[in-house]
Amino acid sequence: MNTTFKEENGNFVMKFEGRLDTAAAPQVEKEMQQLYECDGHDVVLDCTEMEYISSSGLRLFLGLLKTAKPKGSHVYITGLNDDLRQVFTMTGFINLFEFK
Repeated sequence: MNTTFKEENGNFVMKFEGRLDTAAAPQVEKEMQQLYECDGHDVVLDCTEMEYISSSGLRLFLGLLKTAKPKGSHVYITGLNDDLRQVFTMTGFINLFEFK
């Protein structure tokens, strides 16, 4: 799993490439820490290149959402393929996040 962080149009954007599984989750969690400093910035999680997400990955996304909302920030997910969208739908996460 590779991640890339950038600030774009006032948003914090993190791109995910590969499989966000249990083995990758600890490293990805460290890389996501900069997203927690989102005061005044919306967060975009770009999943265009993501192949798979496990429950550990979903936990990371949910933790970010719980931190960002009280700060007035939105967390958007973009680029979900059909398999990932199905995971988000089956787990109910489709109702928690905003999608672009």
